[in-house]
Amino acid sequence: MELQQFYYDNKIVKNFIYATILWGVVGMLVGLILAFMFLFPNLTDGISWLSFGRLRPLHTNAVIFAFVGNAIYAGVYYSSQRLLKARMFSDTLSKINFWGWQLIIVAAAITLPLGYTSSKEYAELEWPIDIAIAVVWVVFGWNLIGTILKRRQRHLYVAIWFYLATFVTVAVLHIFNSLELPLSAMKSYSVYAGVQDALVQWWYGHNAVAFFLTTPFLGLMYYFVPKAANRPVYSYRLSIVHFWSLIFIYIWAGPHHLLYTALPEWAQNLGVAFSVMLIAPSWGGMINGLLTLRGAWDKVRTDPVLKFMVVAITGYGMATFEGPMLSLKNVNAIAHFTDWIIAHVHVGALAWNGFFAFGMIYWLVPKLFKTRLHSIPLANFHFWIGTLGIILYALPMYVAGFTQASMWKQFNPDGTLVYGNFLETVSEIMPMYWMRAIGGTLFLLGTLVLVYNIIMTVKQGSTVTDELAEAAPLAKVSSKRVAGEGWHTWIERKPIQLTILATLTILIGGAFQIIPTILVKSNIPTISSVQPYSPLELEGRDIYIREGCVSCHSQMVRPFRSEVERYGEYSKAGEFVYDHPFLWGSKRTGPDLHRIGGKYSDNWHLNHMYDPQSTSSGSIMPGYKWLIKDELDKSQTEAKMEVMVSLGVPYTESDIANAAQDMLAQGTRIEKNLYTDPDFAKSYEADKKAASDKGEAFVEMRNREIVALIAYLQRLGTDISVKDIDNQTSN
Repeated sequence: MELQQFYYDNKIVKNFIYATILWGVVGMLVGLILAFMFLFPNLTDGISWLSFGRLRPLHTNAVIFAFVGNAIYAGVYYSSQRLLKARMFSDTLSKINFWGWQLIIVAAAITLPLGYTSSKEYAELEWPIDIAIAVVWVVFGWNLIGTILKRRQRHLYVAIWFYLATFVTVAVLHIFNSLELPLSAMKSYSVYAGVQDALVQWWYGHNAVAFFLTTPFLGLMYYFVPKAANRPVYSYRLSIVHFWSLIFIYIWAGPHHLLYTALPEWAQNLGVAFSVMLIAPSWGGMINGLLTLRGAWDKVRTDPVLKFMVVAITGYGMATFEGPMLSLKNVNAIAHFTDWIIAHVHVGALAWNGFFAFGMIYWLVPKLFKTRLHSIPLANFHFWIGTLGIILYALPMYVAGFTQASMWKQFNPDGTLVYGNFLETVSEIMPMYWMRAIGGTLFLLGTLVLVYNIIMTVKQGSTVTDELAEAAPLAKVSSKRVAGEGWHTWIERKPIQLTILATLTILIGGAFQIIPTILVKSNIPTISSVQPYSPLELEGRDIYIREGCVSCHSQMVRPFRSEVERYGEYSKAGEFVYDHPFLWGSKRTGPDLHRIGGKYSDNWHLNHMYDPQSTSSGSIMPGYKWLIKDELDKSQTEAKMEVMVSLGVPYTESDIANAAQDMLAQGTRIEKNLYTDPDFAKSYEADKKAASDKGEAFVEMRNREIVALIAYLQRLGTDISVKDIDNQTSN
């Protein structure tokens, strides 16, 4: 048969590799800055856009979507062309995919520090950027599927299965979790509320890890590990079992992020059951990857590419053993909200994603530039310093997590908490935070070594933008199964059917969890005493969201004796029915705030936000001085309430019409309370006089952002008393 000549598009792969390296350095640098903010909380004192709460989502988005995302595209664009024996379907679509993704990253880098955020973990970007993500993702899928349809290789290799599952699942997750009603160009509210929002978010959040950080990398593993080791995949049958069981089971596991919360018990138990089952397909994939290296262990000792990949696959195995273990209720009761979870996610991020991306880059760049890697010793140095960095990062965080859990739960013989002051825990784990910062520094240093090594490799190589290849055209055969052809062998040459089956497989779990929670109202009992936020409290809540307070403070008291003793009555599902979005949090760097209302004076809150150490000695919370000075923007309050009405919040026309008057009245009450502090009164009057003497406009305290935030904080947890619980009504 006559062979056809064509060209692989290497330029798009190079572009994505360069972007991977660039954003990797940026994302890790921001993460390192955040690590040092735990040690020096006033490092960026007074600079709102460099505060911890605003930079933290920038770090996670930069690492996940910028660094890992570009690495995925680089690996998929390189491997797909060679597995399918075809150039990508459209060079134009490839360019749109690349430049569109980079523009999204830049938009995130601008908007998140400015406080434009939905607050939903790994999905913080506001609605216009969400739409852009969906469009660019569809362009990627269009390009991938178009290439599959014009392929010259009949059967689809296992890596392609994982790429297809990644495309369809991420699209479904992103679209459903990002459903929101826009208020303005950069502000929206989730269409889900409270418990429903939490379930949808962690259905997305857990499966963003599963289908953005795992399945595409498993596809890359099935391609690059055999290529680097020059060995065939260990087991074809195991890869089949691995693929279908993984994509079916993973989608059910999200509720294990919400154990012991107000989520219905049946949903929690469902998440636990499927999370435990996940260990089988996950370890099946790990075993398939590691055993592919059988007979190549001598090469592993000398080849830095294989070293990175071995540690990456091992890290995947460790993280996917720990995940099911953390989903067990007795373990989760200890680990949740602690730094144990931080250690867990960074083993996956640094070892599995980071190290595999590094190994892939070290293998790809010499191939793309027709040369050898500039320095094998430097790559080995990167490997060892990176490995040491992971160890010095993760182990102290495990120790910190165990320490936190132990201290939070200890009681004296008389029934009181041994460590009643939350800050005692913070002080105890500061040495571990120092070790984490050192480990992060080493990991970043290794990445900078990679930057130098790759630059030198590129300089000594030659650019081959279009790589000549040849293959026989795909001959037509019957679409039906032929004699002796297995079912899976048949489906491997039917990309449309394979994609449909994968889509149905992932939709089953989501439908079983999401539909009953959203459509069956009795799953979320209401409480008659729970009322919507006042206009000023609603504005304060938006400030709380803007400043990223949810990154460090939970709003979910779990039904444990230690938590009820420390914080108050445990949280009920009916308390969150007007929360768009939910703010339960996933980490307690500071104490839980769900019952904070009325515990401290308005003066305490003002002083705490201005200088946290003045009210809480040893606090590692940064100051939020701009909140005390900045005027509250009330121009959209009525519009916000109208959007809430559209979402089912029972504001009346009178509530909306009188919003400005209500805000002024509540703000004035808080201002009067602040006057009870002589120091405040003296300073405030002096500022007012100084402004008057200069002929400058003076913003009354009642109209400042801090007053709105105080109003929100003082409201938290005050809607119910214990007797109200008995008066719940299911509507």
